Amino acid sequence: MSENVLKVKDLDFFYKKNNFIFKDFNLELKKGELKTIFGKSGSGKTTLFELILGNLKAQKGEIVKGKTAIIFQDPFGSFHPTYTIFEQIKDVLKRDFKGELDNILPKLSLEMELLYKKPYELSGGQLQRCSILRAILLKPDLLLVDEPTSALDNIISYETMKLLVGLLDSCGILLVTHDIDMAKWCSNEIIRLEDGK
Repeated sequence: MSENVLKVKDLDFFYKKNNFIFKDFNLELKKGELKTIFGKSGSGKTTLFELILGNLKAQKGEIVKGKTAIIFQDPFGSFHPTYTIFEQIKDVLKRDFKGELDNILPKLSLEMELLYKKPYELSGGQLQRCSILRAILLKPDLLLVDEPTSALDNIISYETMKLLVGLLDSCGILLVTHDIDMAKWCSNEIIRLEDGK
């Protein structure tokens, strides 16, 4: 039986007292599972990721997680503008990863020379795929994925999601998306957030 990579137990969180974003919220994710968080703007999707990452502190409850990586919706905000993509991945990994790139880059429709460019020299789609590459190379137990294909065209979106689903033998994925069709295609469970849930 696969082990939990994320356990959220009896979580309470609010910005304003008695106006709960989460009230007694529970979530478990095992290695090999992909669960989708789905809900309208303001329902708490981004807040949940911030709580899991430890950037926000819950008023009550417990969050236990394994080694975590995140793919942000806005790739320009997740890379430093003055360093190359390669330098920034190297700084995060602190190990030699060149040998792993031959297998991964074609699946992301990326070429090696793009990694030696700075973020502003890439398109939004290219940079998002570099963000996905960085997360894959981190080899996380838990992968948080926030609207990963919003900057990609349909064909590359599908190939990218196939690649992410292919990682499930080594991690669990928690996905935020507004694309309900994609969620139905790839998810073990869709968790619909409503105010105060």
